[in-house]
Amino acid sequence: MAGPCYRSMPAETLRAVQLDELTLVFHRASGITHILAPPAPEILDALAAGALTGAALLARLGDEYDLGDADPAALLARLDELVAAGLVERR
Repeated sequence: MAGPCYRSMPAETLRAVQLDELTLVFHRASGITHILAPPAPEILDALAAGALTGAALLARLGDEYDLGDADPAALLARLDELVAAGLVERR
């Protein structure tokens, strides 16, 4: 799953609040509040340390969580959703 790198928006532009199983993320630059379900908040947390390729992100998530049968295509789909929402950049 090599290819582009992904990084989350700078921490100072996001404000996250946990609400039961969901996470509300306010994106200061756009003024939009996003409602995220797992694994989106975990992906943002993993990308907060710096840009990663899809393969490196999957490895980092695998180190922190029991992914079982991790699906690289599903991770890329979640990344595409986060890019479309403006919470992650693709480079």
